[in-house]
Formats: sequence, structure tokens, C-alpha cells
Amino acid sequence: MLCSLFRKLQNELDGYFRDSIRATIERYKKASSDNANTHSVQEINAAYYQQESAKLRQQIQTIQNSNRNLMGDSLSALNVKELKQVENRLEKAISRIRSKKHELLLAEIENLHKREIKLDNESIYLRTKIAEVERFQQHHHQMVSGTEMTAIEALASRNYFAHNIMTIGSGSGAGHGCSYFDPDKKTHLG
Repeated sequence: MLCSLFRKLQNELDGYFRDSIRATIERYKKASSDNANTHSVQEINAAYYQQESAKLRQQIQTIQNSNRNLMGDSLSALNVKELKQVENRLEKAISRIRSKKHELLLAEIENLHKREIKLDNESIYLRTKIAEVERFQQHHHQMVSGTEMTAIEALASRNYFAHNIMTIGSGSGAGHGCSYFDPDKKTHLG
């Protein structure tokens, strides 16, 4: 019985190892084919990028030549038809440049006109404010003057001031027995 158990165990282990080895071999084959596919994809990608790079280099060279021609360089290699094409391209470019310049100038003129209107409005507003302040000051001055005049008239009615600003003196004046009061004249005491 022990022997049969041992054989049974050995058969199971052999089956397990055989299956394990087979699985390992399958995994190796699969990995190898994936690696081969990866290498072929990488090679395809590299070839594609090399082609694209060559196309881009050619386009860059064409654009650089075209720019040289537009700048007036390297014209000796061009024939009459190519020169006419360069001339047409330049005329179209100049037309677009002038159009854009005109558009910008019109926009600037419009902005300046709007600014002029704004400044005119501010000027009108400031003139109005100045006129209001002047009217206020004039009215206020007239009120003060009117008030002062009322006070002067009240004092005059009480005989605080003489009507003709002449005072009768002691006869030391110009021989007429009166003197004239001069507010600018300095009086010397002493």
C-alpha cells in the first residue's frame, strides 16, 4: 500500500512537472514571438519616422528657399515664371500689410475720436462746476456785503459815523477851523 501510494504520488508529480514544463515552454514561445513582434513594430516605427523626418527636412528646405527668394536672395536660379510667382506673392503680401495697417490706423483714429469726445465732456463738466463755484462765491460775497451794509447803516442811524467824515477841530487845520480826517495819514503821538 505504501508502494502504491508512492507510485501515485510520483505520477502526480510527474504530471505536475510535465504540465509546468509545458506551461513554461509555452510562455517562452509566447514571449519570444512577442519580442519578435515588438522588434518588427519598432523597426516599422523607426522606418516611418525616418520617412517623416526626410519629408519635414525637404519642406524646411523648400520654405527656406522660398523665404530667401522673397527677401531677394538666390534669385539667379529662378526662371521668369518663378520670378513672376515670387512677385505675385510679394504684391499679395504688401496688399495684406497695407490693409492691416489701414485697419489699425482707422481703429486708432476711432479711439482718438472717442477720447476727444470724452475730454470735451469732461471740459464741459469742469466749466459747469467752475461757473457754479463762481456763482456761489459771488452770491456769498453779495450776502456778506449786504450784511455789512446793513450793519453800517444801523450804526450810521445811531450817529456813530459823521455823514461827511469831516470833524470840527480846534482851529489847527488850514485856517478854516476844521480838519480833514485822512485814514492813510500816520498820527504821531509823543
